[in-house]
Amino acid sequence: MHRVVVIGAGFAGLNAVKGLATAPVQVTLIDRENHHLFQPLLYQVATGGLSPADIASPIRHILRKQSNVRTVLDEVSAIDVETGTVTGRVNTYPFDTLIVAAGATHNYFGNEEWEAVAPGLKKLEDATDIRGRFFAAFEEAERTGDDTPLTFVVVGAGPTGLEVAGTMAEMVHSEEGFTTIDPSTSRILLIDAAPHILSSYPPVLREKAQKQLEELGVEVRTGIKVVDISSDKVSVEDDQGERSDIDSAITVWAAGVKASPLGVMLGADTDRAGRVLVNKDLTIPEHPNVFVIGDLASLEQSGEPIPGVAPAAIQMGKHVARSIRLQLSGGHAKPFRYSDRGSLATIGRSAAVADIRGLRFSGFPAWLAWLLIHIYFLVGFQNRLLVMIQWAFNYISRNRSARLIINHRPPPPGR
Repeated sequence: MHRVVVIGAGFAGLNAVKGLATAPVQVTLIDRENHHLFQPLLYQVATGGLSPADIASPIRHILRKQSNVRTVLDEVSAIDVETGTVTGRVNTYPFDTLIVAAGATHNYFGNEEWEAVAPGLKKLEDATDIRGRFFAAFEEAERTGDDTPLTFVVVGAGPTGLEVAGTMAEMVHSEEGFTTIDPSTSRILLIDAAPHILSSYPPVLREKAQKQLEELGVEVRTGIKVVDISSDKVSVEDDQGERSDIDSAITVWAAGVKASPLGVMLGADTDRAGRVLVNKDLTIPEHPNVFVIGDLASLEQSGEPIPGVAPAAIQMGKHVARSIRLQLSGGHAKPFRYSDRGSLATIGRSAAVADIRGLRFSGFPAWLAWLLIHIYFLVGFQNRLLVMIQWAFNYISRNRSARLIINHRPPPPGR
């Protein structure tokens, strides 16, 4: 039986596996987590709107009815495309066809030490860590009796940065039960080195997004570069070279991503972000049996790079499954063509911007479109139902119920 090894159970890898459900192949799916994660909603976990289980499903449960797949919890340490083997922590997995869909991680642009004090959002652990830090900051201020308004800094004004900053602004106005401090006086600061927020969006939507952010109370500062981050401070430099420090109770990093280090194991060329330069059919040069998809793949279409977004990853996964079927029947893989169905960025309650096939709109209609699309793409009926009920409750009550602090250790007495 033809052996297909898939590395990564994100949007790309999972859709590739599903697309091979009736193919005459034996699939081995390797992931270092036991769950598929709906990353676009991680910020909802980080800000207490949803619980981790609402946006994650066990991989084995998702694929329980697919008889030709074996799921393995393992971490890949080596790939040999010449011998056709993938090496994990203990086992070796031989393949006839390999699909690498290992995704991406945070990019601190050479300042990896910042990760400890400015976490990003890629995993459930990141989301619960940020959530704990956010709520613990208020608890610490209440414990010490310090009523100085807190400042929260979000670095990076792309869609993720806007989602986090906008939701934080809503949260500080809904925090209750404190007697010494007033969370609503907190300052939410969104900063970016680019001259505009949402740099890939049309100017009219950028302006509307910034207006909605400011109406929520978010302070937007563009054209400033982060030069250092510590546990309680962010140092920035403006376009005139002037440096200043910003006190920060929490700093969240949303300024960029870089590809998984597994890409370099393939021996193919990579771009500056570490993404593998693939052929038009998503294979790597000289190896028609090795596909790279999702955030790990670098491919241009009409002179523009295909974006690292969930719809592109899903389409790549489905395309590769069709290509493998063609190869097994004696054909050749066809070029991949990304169908761009538009862009959405949510900012807060009833606030969002949308650019869908040239139709540009904002406010409540854009937020509703964002909500419905995200519920549609969630894996599993139970998750869709739970999230829909939770969001409806949050919208009506203005309450975010998952405000749990997990694994937080308060400072010793006297500090």
